[in-house]
Parts: sequence; C-alpha cells; structure tokens
Amino acid sequence: MNIINLAAEPEHIPTLAAWHQREWAHLNPGGTLEKRMDKMRRYLDDGLLPSTFVCKYDGQLAGSAAIVESDMDTRPELTPWLASVFVAPAFRRRGLGGELVKHAMRQAALAGIRRLYLFTPDRAAFYRKLGWQIVSEEDYRGCAVTVMQVDLQQPDP
Repeated sequence: MNIINLAAEPEHIPTLAAWHQREWAHLNPGGTLEKRMDKMRRYLDDGLLPSTFVCKYDGQLAGSAAIVESDMDTRPELTPWLASVFVAPAFRRRGLGGELVKHAMRQAALAGIRRLYLFTPDRAAFYRKLGWQIVSEEDYRGCAVTVMQVDLQQPDP
C-alpha cells in the first residue's frame, strides 16, 4: 500500500468523484458528478489546503482522504477539515482507512496545523480509535452527523 497526493496522478479524479458522488450525494443536494470533478481539480494546486491523498493497494486505486478549509457550511468557524475519507468496498477491512486518516493528520501537522475537524454520519467509533473526540451531534442537511476534532502532534523543530 502507498499513499500519494492526487496531484501526482490526477487521472484518478473521475473514479474518485464517482465513488464520492455515490457515497455522499445526499449530503450535497444539487451536486453533480461534473461539479465534484471540477472541485477535485482545484485540489491539485500547490499547498495543503485543499488537497487530496489517494491510497493504492497492489497498484490499484483503493481510497482517498482530503484536507479542506471548510466541510460544513453551518460551521464556518471550524477550520480546517479532514474530508472525503473513503475506501472502495473491495479494499475495506485492511486498515487502509486508518492509514489514510493518519497520513492526512501527519501532513496537516507538518504544515503547522494544530487541530483538524471532521463530520461523519456513521463512523464516529472508527475516528475515536484514531484519537478524535466528539464536538457535537447535529443535523446536517437532513442527516444526523457527529462533528469531531483532533489535536495534532507538532513535529519537533
């Protein structure tokens, strides 16, 4: 398994966008596959915010995780966010999701970010095992979600 920045292999955008659209379209009313791909292309610029990391397993695209400035328009005061953590069904139960999350957390810490946020409809227990803490339980766009945060270990100078 290896994790790379999507900017190194942007040809994965159509596959990732389709996965994400199937998984989270209900949280993005009016969003289309084309809009999602356009947004992902903006993640290819220099800098960490925004960025997407992809996981490859046996040479195949297996999952993703992103760091974005904001992921909930109802919580603009919270920034930045871990988002789009996804592992394709064929690759689940192999620890890839945890590795993607830890990779994104390391990249954020290296960039001097001290805290990350996320929201999840159904994976709070997974994130708690990785050190995340619950901030609140909320209704977001008609879906019950858990907002979480993690304080990042800053690298030694």
